[in-house]
Amino acid sequence: MSKNTDLRHRRKVSQDPTKASKSDNDKVNKGFESYKRDKLVAIYQALRSDPVDVAALRKFAISKGGLLTDEIRRKAWPKLLNVNMFDTLPKGVNIKEHRDYDQVVLDVNRSLKRFPPGMKDEQREVLQDQLVEVIVRVLCENKQLHYYQGYHDICVTFLLVVGKESSVMLVNKLSTHHLRDFMDSTMDRTKHMLNYLLPIIHKSNPTLYDFLQKSEVGTVFALAWLITWYGHVLNNFRSIVRLYDFFLACHPLMPVYLAAAIVLYREEEVLNCECDMPFVHSLLSKIPQNLPLEKLIVDAGDLFVQYQPSQLAKEARLYYKQSSSLTTFQQLEESSQSQRPDSILQKLTGRNASANEVPLSQQSNRMVKVAVWALSMGIGAAALTVLNTAMEFWT
Repeated sequence: MSKNTDLRHRRKVSQDPTKASKSDNDKVNKGFESYKRDKLVAIYQALRSDPVDVAALRKFAISKGGLLTDEIRRKAWPKLLNVNMFDTLPKGVNIKEHRDYDQVVLDVNRSLKRFPPGMKDEQREVLQDQLVEVIVRVLCENKQLHYYQGYHDICVTFLLVVGKESSVMLVNKLSTHHLRDFMDSTMDRTKHMLNYLLPIIHKSNPTLYDFLQKSEVGTVFALAWLITWYGHVLNNFRSIVRLYDFFLACHPLMPVYLAAAIVLYREEEVLNCECDMPFVHSLLSKIPQNLPLEKLIVDAGDLFVQYQPSQLAKEARLYYKQSSSLTTFQQLEESSQSQRPDSILQKLTGRNASANEVPLSQQSNRMVKVAVWALSMGIGAAALTVLNTAMEFWT
């Protein structure tokens, strides 16, 4: 092979799109691995701070990849909800006497798809028994709460990530805050929360809004998304826990904003559909399993900042001060700022920490402007939500 021929051959190889693509993918993968390592260190640093740096945890929960691992979630989710995991709820209750016990058992027995595929029957049955116990213990602790079908989809996610006793504590706090409106004796306030969906779409895309209005599809297609935090409609467990990172770090209405982001993303499909309620409802109620979740999280955060709940309240026919989920959010945010790290709580209670912690490397403590952070973390205007919080909306 001549020198010129060899040169042309090497040039051809270098321009091969397959080889270039593989090289680019390797760079992307290495870049993300480096990002993950840095993020892990920063998350543990936030957890070790005294008080715990909850604002930083919210930022990490929202930004690309969320909290990354279930080990981190076991430590960070309690801090996002301001739950002391060294406390416990009473265990000696007779759960079978609760008014909703039989319905809970029926729903849990029908929830086979929510457990990891390939799990042995005996192991799954143990988890199902634990799930019933988690749910009914929380209901026994809070007599004012009413069970709803779909609640178990949320509870099983916590059970699979943090275990039974920790799930009881986290679900208890979640049920009296983010999920509170779903747990009335009627669905009135749940439907009111859904009333925010179309106004968001209206402001963002009037053409799509007009089509939905003409079809008379309403918002019922998104009911299961909202009341299960998408646990019932997504098949990939990693996608579900990624969304839970996002929702736990954000305002209680964020699942509605995500629903708007999904509908807006599917604009072309919707507009090409026959403008009739059954057809549009059938299309929208089935969430594609290949949605670009990270992009939609960014979009939902951007929508929240552009169209704040207080601005939409009149159009949504909901005075948000009447909502238990929304009005308790400020209290939750304020109280979460003074939490002690687990290492301190462990000494105060004399109990062992539940998991080993990753050692931290020394990092400089720098002030980062909102705009720079938003670009580097890739979450757009949602950065404002995390750093400034939504407290001003509720005062």
